[in-house]
Amino acid sequence: MFEIQQLSADMDMDEFYERYVDIEKFGELCKDCDEYGKNWSCPPFDFDPDEIWKSFNKIKIIAFKYNFNEEILSETFTEEELETFFRKLSRTKLKLMNIIYGLEAENPGSLGLYLGTCNLCSSCTKMFGMRCKMPFKMRYSIESLGGNVDQLMEDVFETPVLYAKDGKLPDYIVYVGGLLYDRKE
Repeated sequence: MFEIQQLSADMDMDEFYERYVDIEKFGELCKDCDEYGKNWSCPPFDFDPDEIWKSFNKIKIIAFKYNFNEEILSETFTEEELETFFRKLSRTKLKLMNIIYGLEAENPGSLGLYLGTCNLCSSCTKMFGMRCKMPFKMRYSIESLGGNVDQLMEDVFETPVLYAKDGKLPDYIVYVGGLLYDRKE
């Protein structure tokens, strides 16, 4: 059905922040998402995302590109079928996050960035006014902290972010996360 290709690049935080972070703009875009205010990894936050970005000197961008085979690319899906497909596919993020958790363990003081919206739990406890059940694993995504992942993928990996259209899957999709490291003193 697909093969997964891992892409990674390191960047100085000052350059990354200047080129790809616009907290206000992407915070507004997050309001259109179903997860807004319902997931601990998504805005609105009770902290300023700038505090996270400005606590580190470096970022390792880690992208997983799912290249679909011809068989699945030839299929046409209903909107509901596409939603189901992507929901099932997003479950594979949990395995891929182990790579980022491993990098955190190798780099004390670093902070992993999740691959999109956190989906560790079947229902996020934020919706029920409860604390996160897995704060030791929950991470924020680049997007939720105000990062422009679409532009980042084009500039750094020459890989535009693609979306399903007219019931067809794109040639590939990407999940983008990362690792913030070299903490400022």
